[in-house]
Amino acid sequence: MIFRFNSSKSESLFHQRKNPRKIAWTVLYRRMHKKGLSEETAKRRTRRTVKHQRGVVGASIQDIQSRRNQKPEVRATQRKEDLAQRKAARKERKAERKANKASLQATGSQISRQQAKGGARGGLKA
Repeated sequence: MIFRFNSSKSESLFHQRKNPRKIAWTVLYRRMHKKGLSEETAKRRTRRTVKHQRGVVGASIQDIQSRRNQKPEVRATQRKEDLAQRKAARKERKAERKANKASLQATGSQISRQQAKGGARGGLKA
């Protein structure tokens, strides 16, 4: 690579591996330290993100805001009611399953667990 220098001073400094950003009279130094800028360019403005409230699937924005503005006591009572309903439904399902199981046992023939599995662990295969 061939370099052309405008003065022996700059050539000498280059061969001494001096950093031009640290030498006060160089263009790079002046650029780095913001010397002699006749007109200051306006800083680029970045776009700020703006938060928007909007509804989601299954709930409109009005629903969400009304929920948010409710008093905590109201929310607590609603939660308790919902929990009680779920509990009752679970109990009902459990009782139903128990009844179904009992009826199946009464009608079905008595077979051992191994037979019910159908020889799952490598028994005789048809």
